Amino acid sequence: MQATPYRYTRHYQGLVQAVVFDWAGTLVDFGSFAPTQVLIDAFAGFGIEISLAEARLPMGLAKWDHIQALGRQAGVDARWQAKFGRSMSKEDVDALYAAFMPLQIERVAEYSAAIPGATTVLGNLRERRIKLGSCSGYPRVVMDKLLPHAAAQGLRLDHAVATDDLKPGGRPGPWMALANVIELGVGELAACIKVDDTVPGIEEGLAAGMWTVGLSLSGNETGLTLSELRALGPDAIQRHRQRATAKLAQAGAHYVIDSIADLLPVIDAIEARLVRGERP
Repeated sequence: MQATPYRYTRHYQGLVQAVVFDWAGTLVDFGSFAPTQVLIDAFAGFGIEISLAEARLPMGLAKWDHIQALGRQAGVDARWQAKFGRSMSKEDVDALYAAFMPLQIERVAEYSAAIPGATTVLGNLRERRIKLGSCSGYPRVVMDKLLPHAAAQGLRLDHAVATDDLKPGGRPGPWMALANVIELGVGELAACIKVDDTVPGIEEGLAAGMWTVGLSLSGNETGLTLSELRALGPDAIQRHRQRATAKLAQAGAHYVIDSIADLLPVIDAIEARLVRGERP
């Protein structure tokens, strides 16, 4: 007897249950300078000059992977070969990472002021009984320094995953985002939103089956301090916004907004789509 195949499609039609946030460039550190500037200083300790633009290209990856990807860029590789007579090896990445980590731990709080609007948005989400998760390219030793500093500014989340907490690895894989889902006890991936300022972070959310929201002006893609951004004219700001939006949208972001301060209307829009039975 031949079995008859049946197709059953289940659509979640409820509210948003959880938001998983990135940290640098999303909740804290407007312009995302803590990871990039410290990387520049770590490479300088090896006699290699890298630019801020070069340091930003692999942003969102775990920091060891970030250093390796940075060393593979054509310009950085050429400078490394000119100084050492070879391309960067795994042992070189290990050495750079070892130099980078104490600097990152020491200076992460220096750069990690709360992004305007972050505390208000988190408070509103709590009032709506939405659970608050987070993950980062930072390893645990850096997260342990960052979290109390963030909490002192009113940024308290329900869970935080560091890139080395899990064996499978970091972004762009889904594991850190899914670890939040498990810890927060959320039963519907379609009820979750990932908010991030980097391409790997958007890819992470998509891989986890979540809605994704990119940030165009507060994070890595624009890479300006708040005061630098405010000093620009409207046309210059719009050019930054358009360039960053295009990159994050191409990565698959369902929505792109300027900063976390603009998130609440997106929550409403996603909830309206969920009620209609739409999925990420």
